[in-house]
Amino acid sequence: MRAWKGTDVPSLERHGRSPTLQLFDTQRRALRPSTTARDEARIYVCGITPYDATHLGHAATYLAFDLVVRAWRDMGLQVRYVQNVTDVDDPLLERAERDGEDWRDVADREIERFRGDMEALRILPPAEYLGAVETIPLVVELVQQLQHLGHAYQVDDDWYFDVHADPAFGQLAKLTDAEMLETFGERGGDPDRPGKRHALDCLLWRAERPGEPAWDTPLGRGRPGWHIECSAIALSTLGEHFDVQGGGNDLVFPHHEMSASEAQAAFPGLLFARNYVHTGMVGYEGEKMSKSLGNLVFVSRLREQGVDPMVLRLALLAHHYRSDWEWHDDDLAEAEKRLAAWRAQLGSTTQVQANQLVVSVRQALAGDLDTPRAIKLLDDWAEGWYPGDGSGAETVRELIDARLGILL
Repeated sequence: MRAWKGTDVPSLERHGRSPTLQLFDTQRRALRPSTTARDEARIYVCGITPYDATHLGHAATYLAFDLVVRAWRDMGLQVRYVQNVTDVDDPLLERAERDGEDWRDVADREIERFRGDMEALRILPPAEYLGAVETIPLVVELVQQLQHLGHAYQVDDDWYFDVHADPAFGQLAKLTDAEMLETFGERGGDPDRPGKRHALDCLLWRAERPGEPAWDTPLGRGRPGWHIECSAIALSTLGEHFDVQGGGNDLVFPHHEMSASEAQAAFPGLLFARNYVHTGMVGYEGEKMSKSLGNLVFVSRLREQGVDPMVLRLALLAHHYRSDWEWHDDDLAEAEKRLAAWRAQLGSTTQVQANQLVVSVRQALAGDLDTPRAIKLLDDWAEGWYPGDGSGAETVRELIDARLGILL
C-alpha cells in the first residue's frame, strides 16, 4: 500500500549529534534509551482502521512518533519505520453497511483522506505502509506456526490463540484478571464465547460469515483477527527485538499485549519489542474523543475551514505526548499567536543565540520528547528585547523544522 508523500528534513549535523532520546517504556514504567542501535533504529506504529476521518487524537499520536523519527535522524541514525492500516475489520464493515457502500470504497476514501492529513501536518511517512488485506499470507504463516506448537485451536471454524502460551502475557499492561476481562470485552474481545480454553484467548482467524469479505487460505475461508495482523507485519518487516512499539494508550491492552504474546509464543525465546511507548488520549467537551460520543474534531474539517496546518501542529505540540488532555477551540488562536511571534523574531536572531537554541531544544526533546519545555525555550527566545543582526535566522528555521516539523 502506498504511504503519503514525505518532506525533506534539514540536517543539523554541523552542530554535532543530538543526545540519545529517552522514552518512557510502558512495560517497565521507566525512562529508557529509545534505541541501542548504532546505525538503524526500528519502530512499528499501529495505524488506523479507515472507517472515519482523522481526528485530533489520531493526529497527536502520529505526531508523537514523527518526533521520535526526527530525533533518531538527528542522532545520526537511519530509521526503519513501519505502520499498518487495518483495511478490513468490523468497524469498517459496520460503517459500510450503515451507509450502503462497498467496504473497499469506504476504506480507500478514508485512507486517502488520512494521507492528505498526514502530508498537511508534515508527518514523515513510514518506509513501509501495509494493509491487513495485502498481508494475509503473513498472517496465515504465523497462525500456522502457532498451530504447529499447539498454541492455536479451533472454536467452530474460527482459530483462537491461547494467550497463556506466552509466559510473559500480562507483563505489559499489568492488569488484574478482572481488569483484563473487563477491558477485553470493552475493546473488541469476546470473553463470553463458549468453547474457548480461556476467556481472554483472542481470535486469530475469523471464518467466513454471510455477507462478509473472506479469502481462501490453508486456514479456511475467512479473514484475519486484529492482533495477529500487527504481530505478523512487525515480525516480517522489522524482526525481533525492534526498538519501539507505539500507539495510543488505549492499545496497551488488549492489542499490544496480545500482539506481543502471539509473536513470542510462536517463536520461544523471541523478544518482540524493546520498548512500548504510548500516547495519551485527547478529550473534547469533557470526554475522550470517540465516534460513539460524536465529539470528534477532524483534521480535514479544520483544514477545510482554512486552519494553517502549522498552527494545528503547533497546538498539538503544546501538550506532552504521554498526557491526557482536552482540546479547546481557542488552542488554535494561541498557537497562531505563538507561530507569528517566532517568525517575527527570526530577523533579530544572532548566530550565538541560534547555536544555544540548538543545544537547549535538543536537550529538552531528548528527555521523553518534552515539547512543552522546547516550546517554552522558543517562546523565551521570541520575547528577546534586544535587536540582533539576523545571522542566526537560518539555523533557527532548520532547528524548528528538523525537530518540531514546523515551517517558519
